[in-house]
This record gives sequence, structure tokens and C-alpha cells, in this order.
Amino acid sequence: MNWEKLLSLKRFGDTTERKRIDQDETRLGFEVDFDRIIFSDSFRSLQDKTQVVPLSKTDFVHTRLTHSLEVSVVARSLGRIVGKHILEKYPELKEKGYRSNDFGAIVAAAALSHDIGNPPFGHSGEKSIGEFFLSGKGQKFREKLDPKQWQDLIDFEGNANGFKILCETVNNIKGGLRLSYATLGAFIKYPKESLPKKPSPNIADKKYGVFQSELDFFKELADELGLKKTGNSKDISYVRHPLAYLVEAADDICYTIIDFEDGINLGLISEDYALEYLINLVRDTINTKKYNTLQNTQDRISYLRALAIGNLIQEAARMFIKNESSILKGEFQYSLLDKCKYEAQINDIIKISVEKIYQSQEVVEKEIAGYQVIADLLDVFISAVNNKHEDSLSNYDKLILMLLPDKYKTTPENLYKRILSICNLVANFSDSYAILLHKKIKGLDLG
Repeated sequence: MNWEKLLSLKRFGDTTERKRIDQDETRLGFEVDFDRIIFSDSFRSLQDKTQVVPLSKTDFVHTRLTHSLEVSVVARSLGRIVGKHILEKYPELKEKGYRSNDFGAIVAAAALSHDIGNPPFGHSGEKSIGEFFLSGKGQKFREKLDPKQWQDLIDFEGNANGFKILCETVNNIKGGLRLSYATLGAFIKYPKESLPKKPSPNIADKKYGVFQSELDFFKELADELGLKKTGNSKDISYVRHPLAYLVEAADDICYTIIDFEDGINLGLISEDYALEYLINLVRDTINTKKYNTLQNTQDRISYLRALAIGNLIQEAARMFIKNESSILKGEFQYSLLDKCKYEAQINDIIKISVEKIYQSQEVVEKEIAGYQVIADLLDVFISAVNNKHEDSLSNYDKLILMLLPDKYKTTPENLYKRILSICNLVANFSDSYAILLHKKIKGLDLG
């Protein structure tokens, strides 16, 4: 792979080349990507989607929106640090107009959208969509779909749904948000289709990142960026875009540290216990005198959090720069923090977060409720669109279809695409709207 192709400014539908040296420095193409994402409907819905504690009424607990903004800020710093190194190593990029801020802008935009495809109710939302087809009422469609289409549904993936949101053509709006190919490449953490699903030590094979419905565009994107193909002639799989490692690292840094901070602020993790874990990350940079002047838990935790994030940014950047050659060859198989010097401390924090936060009673109770809400919504909407296609609408179906946003009212001829469009619809709901709509279709909210 080579950096010039990886930094492609091309957008869906372009017929002429976009050169970096011709860009308007007051509004770069990579910065336009950020703007298009932040003004999109799907991004706004993240303000009421679960990050850690579903539907938390506590104002300092993060939503998907605040998490995404924070990940984007961390990613921008990572991109700029790495970009400076890459331009020094490959001076020909500088001659063609590229700047270190370009790397920051690409990674920031990709990171801003990294959760845009995630359903309501946290990661249980993905599982609940999958289980609707695997063991719920959606089982009846199994024999009508090919194996890869079926795998997309039973193993519904927020990353693939995010790619769909960013680039799908809807109602003659070609190419979705029409982001630069560089940003789309950095967005795709798992550049492969859902099958084959096989164990691999490569972090890029952990999940999948593209539905069958976007496969043709995905292949065009990968070819334009010069991504190295790893799948056989039947199965589509590529190595990661190098900047996807930075997006992943920014997300890892934020959820490790900030989810932990939320757990402390909620009282799920005691302060003394938490301080011990965080201090292990910042021993080399902490100003003990300043720290001892802080009077309350929130100030002490905030100070340690800022130091920890700063240290992890520098460490992730160091790991990228150290392994840049193998990353560019598609040979680096780990996340940047997997083998870093803070690996043990990070694993300790994640272990306690799983025990005290992710498996807390409040989280578990809300996730259980989310399973039923999502299953019922999928059932009524999929039934209505299929009955419309078969010209067998009931009066109830007609009412349900009136609830569909305009972009979903044109139902695809293809069964797989009809079902996937409803999965996309439900995944785009905020937590509160999903619950409100569920009450209405169940006749529980007649006000």
C-alpha cells in the first residue's frame, strides 16, 4: 500500500481527480467530511443512545454522542502526531500538498462516525437484532436468503451498519454522505464481509465491516485506496487502511478511561480503588503537588483521566510509528494498545469495568428490556413492509407503514434488502424513541 492512494480525496460519483495541492486551505475536503457527519440525522440520534449505563438520568454519564466527540478529539491528536512523522519519512507527500493536519482531519472524521451505526441499548442492541433472526420470529426467513445475507442478519454488526449509513444510496441521493474515500477507509475497522467466520489472530478479522448490500461499493473503495486483498476469489476481505488503527486506538483509549470514570462518578467503583488503577497509568507524568491540592473526587479523577489519556495518545502514536512499515504492508495484526507498555494496566481497568459497570444491575436490567423492545419493533415493521410487497396489507400494517420516515417508504424488491432496511431503521432509533414507539404499538401509550 502507498500513502498517496490511501489519502484519496475521491468521493462517490467523481469523474475527475481531486488533488490535494488544488484544495482550498480554508475548507479542505477532509474537513468537509467532519461537517457532513456532524449535521447528519444519524449522528444526532447518538445524543440519546446508551454508551455504558442505558437511559441514565445522571447528567455526567456519557452518551454515544459525547463518547463519539471525545473519541474524535483523541483521534485528531493521534492523526496529527503520526502525520508529522509520515511526512518526514515520505517528503514527496509534502510536495503534493499534504499536511499533518490532513491526517488529523481524516482520523477525526472517521472517529466521529465510528458509532453511527450502533443500535439503541448499547451492545445488547446488536445482539438483540441478531437473536430476532437466530432464535426469534425472524427465523422464518432463513431458507429464503443466501448464507452471507443470513449471516449479516444473525450477526448484525454496528460497524457494517455504520458503513451503510455513510455510503448507501437512498431515494436517488447517490452515495449517502459522499465522504472522501480516505475517511471511509479509516472508518472500516473490519474490512471484510460476514462470512467466512473463522478464528484468526488478526485484529481485523475480529468482526466484519460490510453488509452484502454495500459490497460492490466496498470493493471499489478498497481498490481505489490500494488496500491489499486477503480473501479468495469468492470471499471479500482486505487488510486495514493504516489510519483505521488510529481510529481504533482513540476508541480504546476513551472507553477504557472514560467508561471507568463514569463508573466512579456513579459510585459503582470506589474512589480509593479507582485511584490506584489510574495512578498506575500516570506515575511518570503526575504532578504530586498539584494532585494533593485537589479537594474532591471529581477533580482528582478528572486530573488523572486527562493525564492517562495524554499518556495513551503518546503511546499509541509511538506504536504506530514504530510499526508503520509492517502496517503499510498489511502485516500488523494487533491493535496499537495490545502490545504497548501500558497493556497490563489497561487490562486491569477493563477487567474491573466489566465486573463493576458493564455487568451492574442497572445495565443488565435495561439491556433485558431492550431485547423485547427491539424484537417487537422488528416484527411489526418487517411484517408490514413484506405484506406491502406481497399486496396483502392489513389495516394495522397500513398504520404501521405511516410511521416510516420518507427514506424507508420505498420498499426494495429484494427480500434481504427489505429486511436489512428495517434493521437499519430500528438501529437508527434513539433509546427513548424506541421505548416510546414500542409503547405505542403495544397500546400502552394512548396519550
